[in-house]
Amino acid sequence: MIKLDKFIRDIPDFPKKGIIFKDITPLLGDPQAFKTVINLLAKKYQSKKIDKILCVESRGFIFASALAYKLGIGIVPVRKPGKLPYKTTKETYSLEYGADTLEMHIDAFNKSARILIIDDLLATGGTVKACINLVKKLGGKVAGTGFVIELEFLQGRDKLKNYDVYSIIKF
Repeated sequence: MIKLDKFIRDIPDFPKKGIIFKDITPLLGDPQAFKTVINLLAKKYQSKKIDKILCVESRGFIFASALAYKLGIGIVPVRKPGKLPYKTTKETYSLEYGADTLEMHIDAFNKSARILIIDDLLATGGTVKACINLVKKLGGKVAGTGFVIELEFLQGRDKLKNYDVYSIIKF
């Protein structure tokens, strides 16, 4: 098995002083590492009867798109305010370095759809918790949450106790 953590680069003081950003671009640039990540995610979720994958702007789009292709399902993009062209619902949440708002189209999926949330990183859990709230607003069911990287020391998993949480690389 390929050692994936060697493809994650630390960038100190980005986007703010005191933050160590986990840069995934080396992983994205290596075809075998990227393929391994998508295959691990697919193996985890292929039997879960997922209807759609919800993904967060922008790095989540990369992994969710490849995974959705592999699983033969669609994606639901979640974006910052004003970026989606149709009627939206929104959720405001806290980040490890501030606050933000996410939006999703109000017709993104049918009620009771089984939704998998995929993002590149689980930190404090604020972003994924906002996504869970968006899914609930439209009557969907969260079938799982998957991440390429988990920053365990920030304890984001603690906010997701009632959900299946899967992460590939843990720091």
